[in-house]
Amino acid sequence: MEEKSRAVVQIFGEEYIVKGDATPEYMKMLANYIDKKMKQIASRHPQLNVTKIAVLTALNIADELSKLQEDYDTLVKLMDSEKKKPDSDKKRVDYQRRKF
Repeated sequence: MEEKSRAVVQIFGEEYIVKGDATPEYMKMLANYIDKKMKQIASRHPQLNVTKIAVLTALNIADELSKLQEDYDTLVKLMDSEKKKPDSDKKRVDYQRRKF
């Protein structure tokens, strides 16, 4: 059984011990991202308490993830449709791209 990694991180002024399969550097990078997002929201809405800042941060990150997932799905569909084209269509598309 593989041992879990451990990292001590700071998020919005609080210290957390995070354990997981990822490297400590990766976990710190994620924590820094969340900390930055929370601070951005707090600076725009100083009247909000920590819980509301955390929830808005989670919603913003979920929105980013959803948009990235949509972009990814669109790219996969485009790649699949390119693969399904006959070879003559593929050559024509490649030639058209070279014109630009």
